[in-house]
Amino acid sequence: MRLFTALRPPSDVVAAVALSLGEPGPGLRWSLPEDWHVTLAYYGEADPDERTAELVPALAGCPAVDVRLTGPGTFPGVLWLGVEGDGLTRLAEAAGADQEERPYRAHLTLARYPRERRGAAEPWTRRLAGFSSREWTAGEVVLMGSGGTAGPRYRELRTFPLSAAGT
Repeated sequence: MRLFTALRPPSDVVAAVALSLGEPGPGLRWSLPEDWHVTLAYYGEADPDERTAELVPALAGCPAVDVRLTGPGTFPGVLWLGVEGDGLTRLAEAAGADQEERPYRAHLTLARYPRERRGAAEPWTRRLAGFSSREWTAGEVVLMGSGGTAGPRYRELRTFPLSAAGT
């Protein structure tokens, strides 16, 4: 099973993004709102129990993070919303993002498209240019799994609570 850790936006933030998007258009493979998340670290094929054993001490005592979704951007073949929050990068590093080959860039993937269709996401980046969600406190990290099962694309396997502010 492919594993990663993530923050899940609250339902009202998901609804605000969906409202701002409007009806998803053709040419992009849209992620379902119920799958939206902010990846902290990606582990690839891994055993959930082994990863949990590593994450328990790594995330112990990490503080909750106040985050908000911001305007859109693209990577080759990916349309996303940015994510801002003090302490977000430190939390991602604690979860293991510092072991990845590329620098951590917090984002929420909205859609994918063929890399050779560079302008495919342009109408959506214009539509979402001024988007900013409300700020929310991410109080837990979720170990997610994908692949190998029927049903939702991603499954929540385990949650790791973060420390409340000031504790």
